[in-house]
Amino acid sequence: MRGNAAIHDLVAPGTLGAVLDLLAAEPGAWTPIAGGTEVMVAFAAGRLTAPKLVSLWGIPDLRAIEVAPQSVVIGAATTFLDLRRHALIAADLPLLAKAAGWIGSIANQGRATLGGNLVNGSPAADSSPALLAYDAEIEFISVRGRRRVPYSEFHTAYKRNCLAPDELLYAIHLPRRFARHNQYLRKVGTRRAMAIAKVALGAIALLENGRIREIRLGAASLAPYPMRLMQTEAALLGRSLTDDTIQSARRALLAEVKPIDDIRSTADYRRRVAANLLDEFLLQLRRVEAVP
Repeated sequence: MRGNAAIHDLVAPGTLGAVLDLLAAEPGAWTPIAGGTEVMVAFAAGRLTAPKLVSLWGIPDLRAIEVAPQSVVIGAATTFLDLRRHALIAADLPLLAKAAGWIGSIANQGRATLGGNLVNGSPAADSSPALLAYDAEIEFISVRGRRRVPYSEFHTAYKRNCLAPDELLYAIHLPRRFARHNQYLRKVGTRRAMAIAKVALGAIALLENGRIREIRLGAASLAPYPMRLMQTEAALLGRSLTDDTIQSARRALLAEVKPIDDIRSTADYRRRVAANLLDEFLLQLRRVEAVP
């Protein structure tokens, strides 16, 4: 089955205000489309159910990277190629720059947007582990105003999120405070490029006096949506990196994750690989601690 363009409407208001007015006039009726990399795949396969689409492409309010002393604000329509080319992203937020290079082909990276990757809500979203590790906040906008939520609270179920029907994802806010943190991001897939993650783990940690003072773990393909591994974090916070601590964290992760069997992998494989990635990160941390 193939998509039929005749059953869809597509409008391009050209300004943010006009888009918000449209969403307010008919809440839930319009589906925003930015780069269209996911929407067009669904259309080609005959799976695009949204009859009314509103284009966000070319609206400058949504495609900007603003750098302040304490934070970086990334517009939702910023492409992954934009992220890869931004020197400060590479320097201050290297996990996000690395994840941006995982998104499809170079051509896809020039169209696919960070906001679209999040709203699409795939459990395997490439950008999500980095954003969860970096404690990102998501900003929404509507004619009623703006609000922000932690990214860890954005996804509510498979392909569901906390956006109201008249809201648009406007920007992603990331703090600039990770220069002293040990950082880690790894994706396991069928190939080295252009592959959907079987498992991915993003992590940052800060050691102080031999103990973990701060840690955040973000995972993909281990639950119905990208998730923070908060129970695993709790098993590590304030602890020294002994073998017992590492084994305790491994058990916490295995109890916390809820992967599935699908065409790309099995739940058991995902659990084992995720635990191995956690081991790899923690042993890396321990080596850093041992360096005088």
